[in-house]
Amino acid sequence: MLAVIEGVDGSGKQTQTELLYSKLVKNCKVRRLSFPVYDSDTSALVKMYLGGKFGENADHINPYTASSFYAVDRIGSYLADWYKNYKNGDFILCDRYTTSNAVHQASKLSGAEKDKYLDWLFDYEYNILGLPKPDVVVFLDVPPEVSQKLMKDRNNKITGNAEKDIHERDKDFLKHSYENALYVAKKCGWSVVNCVKDGNIRSIDDIGEEVYNLVIGK
Repeated sequence: MLAVIEGVDGSGKQTQTELLYSKLVKNCKVRRLSFPVYDSDTSALVKMYLGGKFGENADHINPYTASSFYAVDRIGSYLADWYKNYKNGDFILCDRYTTSNAVHQASKLSGAEKDKYLDWLFDYEYNILGLPKPDVVVFLDVPPEVSQKLMKDRNNKITGNAEKDIHERDKDFLKHSYENALYVAKKCGWSVVNCVKDGNIRSIDDIGEEVYNLVIGK
């Protein structure tokens, strides 16, 4: 089985992935992954993109081009690292996946162009490149006004300091990504966890219990 924890920046994906892993590993063999793989050469183009080497604004980069950077990282990781885990039937748990391209890059498009892109993306990664298709995607629904507060003092995963990448520092892009993510989640049948109740973020354990039940329910 391949399960993906998805969400916009600052939504708690890493925290919930780690919590879910700690529960699943008690009963089965689990391989936990996180994308992009920043400590691998496969993510070189992703790091250049997020670092502003190809343009200081995410919207300046064609979504098909940017998506290819991330796809190369994923297929490189799969072939060199976790191919055997997947083929041996291990439980694969991902913090982000192809679904992140759907969340962020599709936000640069609208209408028929958005749907055309999404069809291309899933065909490209799952059929042409041969990446495994997720069995379940859990989307952590955290509105941008909440997620931006949560990641305010978070260090950049690439640089290790407080400097934000071109996605994180662009409030309009984050807003559009969130709005687009709700559309994609509905279109693709993702499981959605509402992480905010009455204006307040739910507890980590409360969210985690719902995530766990959604995943094992598949």
